Amino acid sequence: MSSTKPSKVRKRVLNAPWHVRNKMLNARLSDELRSKYGVKTVRVRKGDSVKIVRGEFAGVEGKVTSVDLKTGRITVEGVFRENIRGEQVPVKIHASKVIITSLNLEDKLRKEKLEARTSKVEVAQ
Repeated sequence: MSSTKPSKVRKRVLNAPWHVRNKMLNARLSDELRSKYGVKTVRVRKGDSVKIVRGEFAGVEGKVTSVDLKTGRITVEGVFRENIRGEQVPVKIHASKVIITSLNLEDKLRKEKLEARTSKVEVAQ
């Protein structure tokens, strides 16, 4: 059984290996993509289109411009905040606070994995 003590949870997250951190960057798929691929969540990648559903920027849609594996956050096109010097700085958003509206399928492996999951769902039904 793992601890629920906040300090230990933070330590486990910050010291997690990269394959576990990848799981932390999963985001929900929109209803239409979920029915198409038969998958509830997918790892967010650069180039995916997302809609922010929580926080100050809720309702904003845009493309993912970068994914930070170390902090577990993503930056979305058009989501900026002004810093103390007056410069526009991109706001980093946690991956769980967005819904993926369209996937970047330029990567053949990602496309094949999703299609394989789709065929498994069709066989099971």
